[in-house]
Amino acid sequence: MSLLERLNSDMKQAMKNKEKDKLGVIRMIKAAIQNESIKVSHDLSQEEELTVLSREVKQRKDSLHEFEKAGREDLVEKIRTELKYVELYMPQQLSEEEVSEIVKQAIAETGASSKAEMGKVMSVVMPKVKGKADGSLVNKLVQQHLS
Repeated sequence: MSLLERLNSDMKQAMKNKEKDKLGVIRMIKAAIQNESIKVSHDLSQEEELTVLSREVKQRKDSLHEFEKAGREDLVEKIRTELKYVELYMPQQLSEEEVSEIVKQAIAETGASSKAEMGKVMSVVMPKVKGKADGSLVNKLVQQHLS
């Protein structure tokens, strides 16, 4: 089942169950995917859909961080709920240990030995963990292993 089919099915279920929050988030995800599809003028591949979902998660995490800093508890709770629903459509996230192993392999593969070569390592790691790990975690682990 493709992501759009799953979203349509979940949207119908959310309508039947009168789950307003979930329905709103599903509609936002669907709109983001359809907008991206229009932008690139073809149906999105699973990889491209994952990129859109990752962007949605990142936007919500950034918003959550800003609202927490501003003390806006009303908005914090709303964003947490949205984030929970968006993450339902993301693939299983890798643990920190699994990401660390991938980083070690990439360092060995590229022969990187200093932080100056961090870009080489990141360019090998990111395609392997796309959608399965947060970029800031990967960045942190690459820095730790290269220092």
